[in-house]
Amino acid sequence: MFHSPSGPSSRLWRPGDRPFRALILSNTCRICRSVTSVFQLRCEVQTYAWGKRGTSSEVASLIQSADPSFSIDEEQTYAELWMGTHPRGASVIAKTNTSLEQWISQNPECLGSKVMERFSGKLPFLFKVLSVNISLSIQAHPNKALAEELHRRDAAHYADSNHKPEMAIALSAFEGLCGFRPAAEIAEHLQTTAELQAVVGTDNVTSFVQAVHGSSGALSTAVSLQQCFAALMQCPRETVREKLASLESRLQTDAASQPPAARLFLRLYKQFPGDVGCFAIFFLNHMKLKPGEAMFLGPNVPHAYLYGDCIECMACSDNTVRAGLTPKFIDVPTLCAMLDYRCRTVDENKFTPVQQGGAGGAGVSVYDPAVPDFSVLRVELAAGEMDYTLPLVDSASILLTVQGEADAYSGSLGEEPIYVTRGTVLFISAG
Repeated sequence: MFHSPSGPSSRLWRPGDRPFRALILSNTCRICRSVTSVFQLRCEVQTYAWGKRGTSSEVASLIQSADPSFSIDEEQTYAELWMGTHPRGASVIAKTNTSLEQWISQNPECLGSKVMERFSGKLPFLFKVLSVNISLSIQAHPNKALAEELHRRDAAHYADSNHKPEMAIALSAFEGLCGFRPAAEIAEHLQTTAELQAVVGTDNVTSFVQAVHGSSGALSTAVSLQQCFAALMQCPRETVREKLASLESRLQTDAASQPPAARLFLRLYKQFPGDVGCFAIFFLNHMKLKPGEAMFLGPNVPHAYLYGDCIECMACSDNTVRAGLTPKFIDVPTLCAMLDYRCRTVDENKFTPVQQGGAGGAGVSVYDPAVPDFSVLRVELAAGEMDYTLPLVDSASILLTVQGEADAYSGSLGEEPIYVTRGTVLFISAG
């Protein structure tokens, strides 16, 4: 249970019998849980170059709020906070400095019977906070079968055999790319942007436009779109650089009055001049999420994060096939063959949580995608709410507080509560 003497409002996140993470956006309350084990975690920070710097980073701010001794370097990037057991950033138990992975291996029942059996005694998810300043690569994640094949074929670039479905939930105004735009939008960009048409090829553009208009004998939209995207990705680099520079020069003459896609192109060109990913944005939906809005990135869906702070939850994997906006390895043949070429709108690419009423007037939002590895629950406590009890579920949880403070009680803690404040991360065993 979480208890506090006073406070405006609170929030939490969490689902049913799958693994879940609970996120509290709250001010003071008392939270209770009758479970076997509840303990605080110390979590790994990733300082990738694309992260926000210093105190502008939500990642750095959360860490310092939970640990005032943590000194923020204004010149350092703080990109990601990792909560879980992934070997590249494993969490440890704060009191004992024991790795969470080791503790779970010694106490596998903490995962709950269903999770323990299905995932061989492993925590199946990785929970993160991201603070994005510079765009991440345009990428997609393979399904389980392809992940296993890629790992067998090229373990150097595909380090594990697991799939990587993931959910991004905005903490601030958040921008990203997700899925292919409606076909009519793509056709318009191809027809009106001479430089894009030059790298895709006139024949491919004509074929796609005919498919969109349903012309007799035309290829399907998905097949024609794949041809266009593959032609872009396989275009010689020098041609791509030349046409990108030409487009950037043309658009800069009247940058302020350009339509949204053109303005986004100019932003990304400054970050990655000459990168084919700058052209890819004319194919992909530009997502603008408000806090609490989400997008689910299922297998083979092209996507990228552009700017802002978000919660991210995913299967415990690092399998990524990249398309652009990156100096890293790009596997063009695999990427073009695997992508989901269905065209959808921005709204169709948003993931809508299920709203549930919680105890004491709490507002509960459940983000529960159709994957077995994870779901995410957000609980918002009503203003002045003094107590909140987490319901028991047959799965382990990781809980992150992003606002407020509380005293956390459980059967395993006896009468000694854990003081929970902004940035505190708790592991909660199945109950």
